[in-house]
Amino acid sequence: MAHCIRVLHGQGSRTRAVLLEIQQRCFSVSPLTAAAAQVAMSKFDKAPLPYEKLTKNLEIVKKRLGRDMTLSEKVLYSHLEDPKEQDIERGTSYLRLRPDRVAMQDATAQMAMLQFISSGLPRVAVPSTIHCDHLIEAQVGGEKDLARAKDLNKEVYKFLETAGAKYGVGFWKPGSGIIHQIILENYAFPGLLMIGTDSHTPNGGGLGGLCIGVGGADAVDVMADIPWELKCPKVIGVKLTGQLKGWTSPKDVILKVAGILTVKGGTGAIVEYHGPGVDSISCTGMATICNMGAEIGATTSVFPYNSRMEAYLKSTGRHDIAATANSYKHLLTPDPKAPYDQLIELDLSTLEPHVNGPFTPDLANPISKLGEAAKKNNWPVDIRVGLIGSCTNSSYEDMGRCASIVKEAISHGLKSKIPFNVTPGSEQVRATIERDGIAQTLRDFGGTVLANACGPCIGQWDRKDVKKGEKNTIVTSYNRNFTGRNDANPATHCFVTSPELVTALSIAGRLDFNPLADELTGSDGKKFKLSDPFGDELPTKGFDPGQDTYQHPPVDGKKVNVDVSPTSDRLQLLEPFDKWNGKDLTDMTILIKVKGKCTTDHISAAGPWLKYRGHLDNISNNMFITATNAENGELNKVRNQLTGEWGPVPATARAYKAAGTPWCVVGDENYGEGSSREHAALEPRHLGGRAIIVKSFARIHETNLKKQGLLPLTFANAADYDKIRPDDKISLLGLKDLAPGKPVDCEIKHKDGSVERIKLNHSLNEQQISWFKAGSALNRMKEIAAGK
Repeated sequence: MAHCIRVLHGQGSRTRAVLLEIQQRCFSVSPLTAAAAQVAMSKFDKAPLPYEKLTKNLEIVKKRLGRDMTLSEKVLYSHLEDPKEQDIERGTSYLRLRPDRVAMQDATAQMAMLQFISSGLPRVAVPSTIHCDHLIEAQVGGEKDLARAKDLNKEVYKFLETAGAKYGVGFWKPGSGIIHQIILENYAFPGLLMIGTDSHTPNGGGLGGLCIGVGGADAVDVMADIPWELKCPKVIGVKLTGQLKGWTSPKDVILKVAGILTVKGGTGAIVEYHGPGVDSISCTGMATICNMGAEIGATTSVFPYNSRMEAYLKSTGRHDIAATANSYKHLLTPDPKAPYDQLIELDLSTLEPHVNGPFTPDLANPISKLGEAAKKNNWPVDIRVGLIGSCTNSSYEDMGRCASIVKEAISHGLKSKIPFNVTPGSEQVRATIERDGIAQTLRDFGGTVLANACGPCIGQWDRKDVKKGEKNTIVTSYNRNFTGRNDANPATHCFVTSPELVTALSIAGRLDFNPLADELTGSDGKKFKLSDPFGDELPTKGFDPGQDTYQHPPVDGKKVNVDVSPTSDRLQLLEPFDKWNGKDLTDMTILIKVKGKCTTDHISAAGPWLKYRGHLDNISNNMFITATNAENGELNKVRNQLTGEWGPVPATARAYKAAGTPWCVVGDENYGEGSSREHAALEPRHLGGRAIIVKSFARIHETNLKKQGLLPLTFANAADYDKIRPDDKISLLGLKDLAPGKPVDCEIKHKDGSVERIKLNHSLNEQQISWFKAGSALNRMKEIAAGK
C-alpha cells in the first residue's frame, strides 16, 4: 500500500474561536422577524434567505446613487461588503462582494480543494458543494459508462468526497447530474449571488440569481471568508417583446444575441433580459439563455423574477422560497427607468430558429439560410451524429418537445438517420422522463440515453465513427463548438442549435433540411411536414427525484482524513509558486506567439486530459498543444530558442524552466475565452511563464492569471502584436513602480540587434499587484494570515 500524505490540521484555541465565529455568522439563523429569516436557502442549508439583509443594503446604495436601478445592480450591490463606502462605477471600480454560496464541478474542484487545503483553514465559511459530472466518458450508454467512470476515477472521487466531508462541503456523487442543473433544481433562488468554478454557472440566472463563473482561486477566497473582488460590470439590456411560437425556442434567443454581440461583445458586462416577452419563456428556457451567455463573454446573465420562476420553484419543492420571493419583488425586478449601457431589442414573434457554427458559437445562421451557407462554405452537408441534452438544454420541457417530434416521425415510419445521443441534465430529469415514457420514445427513435453528466459536450466522448482528421458534421444542443472540443477531431464541424432542431435534422440527416418549410417522405412513400413541437413545461405528475446521490458533510469533519498519495498520477499536493524577486523581467524568451483564436481549450485541452486536473505537473503536458504557432502555422510545434530545435510546446517550456530561462506568451484577441478552467493559468506559471501579452483578454482567464502571479498585459496599440517576432527577447521595465492604471514599458530586442519600445496596459489594482509580488493570491493570503 502506497505511503500517503495525510492532510490534518490541529485545532488550537484561536482557530476554534475563528471557526466558531464563522459558523455563527454564516450558518446560524438570526432571530429576525421577517419571513425570509425563517426560510432556508435550500433544503440542505441552515443559512436563511438573505432578503432582509439585501433589502437594507439596497436602500443604502439606492440612496447613494439617487436613480432607478437595473436588476443586476440591485442583486450585485446588495451583496457588497460595505454598501456605505464602496466605490461604485460601472466598468471601473472593483467591488468587494459577499456571495451566498460556492459551487464546484469535479474537474475544477480538485484544484480548488487542493488550494483550500494549502490555505490551512479548517472549514469553508459559506455553503459550498462539489458536483461529479465532468469525468464520465460517453461510450455505450448511461449505466455502463457510469460504472466505468466510478472505477477509473475512484481515487479522485474519494479525494473529493473526503475533502468535502472534512471541510464542510456538500458532495453530489457521480450520476447525480450536471452541476448547473443540480443548482437550478436545488440551490438557485431569485436574488442569489453565487460563484461557480465553471463558465456556464450563469445558468442560475434563469431563476433570477446572479451566478458567475470563476476560477478555483476565487472560490477559495469566498470559502475562506475573504470578500470576493469583481470589476463593476456594465449592464447590457435585452428587451424582449412578442412571444415564442412554433419551432422558435429559448435557445434561439441566445443564438441570435451571440450573432449580434460576438464572442467578446459581452465582456465586462451582465446581460439583463427584460420586457413583456420574458413571460412567454419557461424558467428552464430562461436558464438555457443565461447558460450560453458565457459564449459572448458576459460576466453573467439574468432574468427578472416572474410567475414562470414561481411555478418552477413550486414544482421542485420550494413553495416557501416562492412565497418569500413574492414579497420581495422590488429587489428581484428592475426599476421602470433602469439605465442600460447598451440596449438590444428582440421581437420573439418574428425570431427565426438558428443554427450557429461551425467552430465558433457566434456564427449565426437562420435555419432558412443554413443549407445555402453550408454549400457556399463547403461545410459537410451530411450530418454524422445528433446530440441533445447537456447543461444548456436538458430540461423536462426540452425532452418533451423533442419527443413530440419523434412520435410524429415514428408514426410515419421514420427514425433518426444518424446516431442520436441524449444526455439528461440530472438524475431528477432522467428519472422523470423514464417514468413518463419520454426516454423510451427517444430510444425507439434510435437514441442512446447517456449518463447524467457532461459527456460529449466537454469532449468526454469515445467517438468511433470517424477517424481523426476526417471532415464531418455534427449538430448538438450544446453551448460551445470550438475546434476539436467535442471529439478531439479538428475536422469536425460542430453546429449548436435547439434540441428540437437537432431532432428534426437527425431525421433528415442533412444540414439543408428546414423543418419549417421542407417535407419528409414517410415509409409509405407519402410526403409530410413536421408539426410544430410541443411539450409540458413541467411534469403534471411532479418530478421523480430518482436515486439519492447527495452526501451532506458532517457537523464536525476534524476526524476525516484526506489522503493524497505521493505516487499518484491523478492528484498532487501543491507547492507555493516563487515570489517576485523585485527586479524587472528582462530578456524573456517567447515560448509561443499564438495566431488567431486561443481559448482555454487551446491552452489546456479537456477530453482525455480531464483525468489529470488534480495533478498540476501531469496536466501541464497539454499546455498550448492545440494553439496555432504564428511562426509556422502548426500546432504543438515551436522552436527552442536555446537549441534551435523544434519540439512540443510543453517540452520546450520545461527545457526553459530547467535552464532558468523566463518566458512569456504573445496572443491575439479575446485570449482565454471559453471555459473557466484555471489550469490554463496554473500550467504556464508552473512551467516557468512570467507574462502573457495579448491584444485583449476574456474576463475569467485574465483574473485567473492574476491569481497565479502572472502578469496579464495588453498592447496599448493592438498593431504592436505584429512587431513581435518569435525569436525576439522581451523585457518588462519599471516593475518596481507597477501601479493601477500605469502602463508598463516593454522593450523588444530583435535578433538583428535592433530594439523597439512599446507600451503595455494592464487592469491590476493594488490588491492584485500584491498577488504578483507575493507570487500568487494564495501566497498573499498566507502572508496576511501570518501578519505580514
